[in-house]
Amino acid sequence: MRLEKSSPCKVNLILNILGKRADGFHELETVMQPVNFCDELAFERAGNSIQLSCSDTSLPTDARNLVFRAATKFLAAAEISDGVKIHLEKKIPLAAGLGGGSGNAATTLLALNELFGQPLTLAKLDELAASLGSDIPFFLYGKPALAVGRGEKVATLENFPALRGKAFFLIHPGFGIATPWAYQNLARFPAALNGEKGRAQKLIAKLQTEDLRAAADDFYNSLEAPALEKFPMLSLYQEFLREQGALAALMSGSGSTTFAIAENLAAAETLVEQFKSQFGPNGWTAAVKI
Repeated sequence: MRLEKSSPCKVNLILNILGKRADGFHELETVMQPVNFCDELAFERAGNSIQLSCSDTSLPTDARNLVFRAATKFLAAAEISDGVKIHLEKKIPLAAGLGGGSGNAATTLLALNELFGQPLTLAKLDELAASLGSDIPFFLYGKPALAVGRGEKVATLENFPALRGKAFFLIHPGFGIATPWAYQNLARFPAALNGEKGRAQKLIAKLQTEDLRAAADDFYNSLEAPALEKFPMLSLYQEFLREQGALAALMSGSGSTTFAIAENLAAAETLVEQFKSQFGPNGWTAAVKI
């Protein structure tokens, strides 16, 4: 039996850092939105070990890969001695702030649970996901979510009326921003490091209405402080997209992907063309209906 699954990415509609914790992690509140731009994964029961292959040869296919680690944890938790063969077709940019690797890990947990006859509950899969990384539980549910703590405490939300019918324009400029670098350099920006608690709930309340423009000023990302200082081109991207009519523009996660929200898919596709005309054809772009 061969099981094929799509593995979506995400954007952070808000990422508000609330300070550094005693355990070395950062306290945060974030609202994550699924984005239907996907990697593709294929799974088969085979042999007695984990065999992972990937279309992107720059990615490791051993225990350094989140897919491999997710498969290892699943088989151990389910007490399964059989092996699996997994192929990852990579389409989501790397080090992009889109959570591609986290989505791959969550998709692997869900797919293997299906492949082996649902031996684990969703609650157990959630526990495994949290042990693998902060963003990973979010991808188990396929819905918008509020995440707090270090990001591992995830509460799913209903789809936002303000985003109904809208579309994302995504631009990855061709370079990544390492998450550890972004957090380390946040210390130089005290206001961004110690954000005002409750901003995420304020954004959620506005997105639950049908007026996206009323929420435009509440999209926020603490990690833009170090990222935009080092890479001012990202600021130019946002300014340009707003000038072209984007309803909001923001960096996702630790970057470097910038996203804009357009009125509809046609408007997002127009933004792609306008962006390429202004900044050239380099980099990765996508227009995706919400």
